[in-house]
Amino acid sequence: MGRGKIEIKRIENTNNRQVTYSKRKNGIIKKAKEITVLCDANVSLVVYGSSGKMYEYCSPNTNLTDMLDRYQRLSGNKLWDAKHENLQIEIDRIKKENESMQIELRHLKGEDITSLNYEELIVFEDALENGLTHIREKKDEIPQIMRKHEQALEEENKHLMYMVQQSEMAAMGDYQADEPFSFRVQPMQPNLHERM
Repeated sequence: MGRGKIEIKRIENTNNRQVTYSKRKNGIIKKAKEITVLCDANVSLVVYGSSGKMYEYCSPNTNLTDMLDRYQRLSGNKLWDAKHENLQIEIDRIKKENESMQIELRHLKGEDITSLNYEELIVFEDALENGLTHIREKKDEIPQIMRKHEQALEEENKHLMYMVQQSEMAAMGDYQADEPFSFRVQPMQPNLHERM
């Protein structure tokens, strides 16, 4: 018993549409693998679902970039514009610059210096000496900064002590203005005082 033909149109039910997409996607990927093995063909397949998720298949002996470049050469259709080509050139330049900086950093750390010639070693030695001099200058500045900070704290402490003293004197002045302030002296041993 054969299958009946279905009308090719958008499936309205979301669940049915998702199930059909999943089955047909797996089927087309299976067919791409089969044609690669059976016919020794180079196949690239990219599928985007409605969710935006990408599925891809590429023959084992090639990759998608090579396939797209080959398609561009054979068809004459320009897939990459000049802007994208310039971006690729810029990316390659930055990669080379990054590799160069990584090598220089390793050399500054003292790693992998056997590949350097005498002049390059002299340049790195000078750079290290300059860095060490700069660090020593910064280290020598720290005590001066600390002294200035200490002086500022001392000045602030003196000012605060003065403010406390002024507020105490003001409080005592208010107390004396309200009632007279007097002391009564008592002998340390009251019994001796009575005997005299």
